[in-house]
Amino acid sequence: MGLGASRRTALVTGAAGFLGSHLVDRLLAEGFEVVGIDNLMTGDLTNLSAAGRDPHFHFQTGDVREPMHVYAELVFNFACPASPLHYQRDPYATFTTSVLGALRLIDMARGRRCKIVHASTSEVYGDPSVHPQPESYVGHVNPIGERACYDEGKRAAETLFTDAKRMWNVDARLIRIFNTYGPRMACSDGRVVSNFIVQALQGQPLTLYGSGQQSRSFCYVSDLIDGILALSRLDCCDGPVNLGYPQQHTMAELADKVLTLTGSSSEIVRRPLPPDDPKQRQPDITRAHALIGFSPKVSLEEGLQHTIADFRARLNS
Repeated sequence: MGLGASRRTALVTGAAGFLGSHLVDRLLAEGFEVVGIDNLMTGDLTNLSAAGRDPHFHFQTGDVREPMHVYAELVFNFACPASPLHYQRDPYATFTTSVLGALRLIDMARGRRCKIVHASTSEVYGDPSVHPQPESYVGHVNPIGERACYDEGKRAAETLFTDAKRMWNVDARLIRIFNTYGPRMACSDGRVVSNFIVQALQGQPLTLYGSGQQSRSFCYVSDLIDGILALSRLDCCDGPVNLGYPQQHTMAELADKVLTLTGSSSEIVRRPLPPDDPKQRQPDITRAHALIGFSPKVSLEEGLQHTIADFRARLNS
């Protein structure tokens, strides 16, 4: 593969996805030799168009459930469909990607020492009864619901990485990612930000589920990547760490903001709330702030402006 001997090597699984591709770009900018792996179940190679022009980036089509013939000092595990529309399409693949992927990476770390940064999710908290959610909250998850393939897959992966640390001192860091948005989100991924933006730009009614008063926090992608890389640089990091924007907005507020920023005259239509959809979601980032000084800087309005510009360009191309 011709990897540079003088550079640190990083492996990014799920490299062609929304978050994975942004992470690849930042690692290249910081001087890493980067190997990207993706089975393209939901990833898009156009997300890696800039990285593909960099001689220090090497892409492999591959699946984390299968043996990976690559070694890196630093591994970022972002392989798993992350939107309900995508992960419910093939729930077996979603669950096994989380669990078997974790097992493959643990085997790699035991055989040749490396640091693993695992992308977990706020979905491990389920529909929370504690608000905002600290890392100490163990969650309220339906293990047989339509979302369980993702929620429980991520919870099981956390178990595997934590036990590997206890038993074999595997250096695994668990990042619980709260709702993140920005350029390169798939137009058809079914998430609320992309749904609203696409519907507004195309003059379609905005679909608001339930009362519209359910809340989420929205973290812009550059702030999230800052936090991920800062946690990867720590000498050690025990236990999960929440990363996300610490303020919450209702779905109705988000719809109004998108309509205003796009200048759209689209109407809002209401649909029933999907099963097990959390009513509220907001991170307690006290731990992340103490460990790495994490404090997201990009406001929702500014982030939406960047994201809308990206969607507008792609929809018009």
